[in-house]
Amino acid sequence: MKHHDQVADAFGSTAAAYLTSQTHATGADLRTLADAIAATPGASVLDMGCGAGHASFAVAPHAREVVAYDIAPQMLATVEGAAKDRGLANIRTQQGAAETLPFADHSFDWVVSRMSAHHWHDVPRALAEVRRVLKPGGKVLFIDIAGIDHPLLDTHIQAIELLRDGSHIRDYRADEWVALFEAAGFKASIRERWRIDLEFSSWVARMRTPEPRVVAIRSLWDNAPDEVRQYFDVQADHSFKLDALMIDAH
Repeated sequence: MKHHDQVADAFGSTAAAYLTSQTHATGADLRTLADAIAATPGASVLDMGCGAGHASFAVAPHAREVVAYDIAPQMLATVEGAAKDRGLANIRTQQGAAETLPFADHSFDWVVSRMSAHHWHDVPRALAEVRRVLKPGGKVLFIDIAGIDHPLLDTHIQAIELLRDGSHIRDYRADEWVALFEAAGFKASIRERWRIDLEFSSWVARMRTPEPRVVAIRSLWDNAPDEVRQYFDVQADHSFKLDALMIDAH
């Protein structure tokens, strides 16, 4: 199975869980997204890797139109249903991969993405596509789980993410994000950093992580060096904290 198929498969079967996930449905970052879009009257917005649609729902009241874009058709069906329930008629869905955007050059005022890019097969190619579909003067806000500057910490979080979700590729560090955007012709900066509390059992249930992998994650946490357990604030039930960041680019 190719990686793109693996992502579509993984998130197709979990779409409903992501729609109702408090971790995904809430957060100050959604307000920041909404405020940013509201500052651009009549904006056309692309939400890349929209998942269950929380970023789209946050910005739609402040935008002219939002295209919710994802590789998993079941996610898009979930977004369509939820948008209808919320009376957000200006959201339309489109299926596809981040690396090949089926939109004309200079189509969007804003491109946003939330908790998706760590699954993308080729981030440089995706960012080149973002640049192509943005209007001159267009803006970008990306939100994602962050990799860690110290290799010991970073190796542990990447391993735990991959065990939990076989479609995981990489949580990029802040400096990697800035370099990736700059290589694609953007000026980029880290706008905010924060931490997300993850309750272990719901975190693995949401992804339907197979039991042998759940056991492996617990074992990794239990046997991690003290500084790793302290940094990620690993609890007795294996709940922990993840780093997140928001990247601003234009």
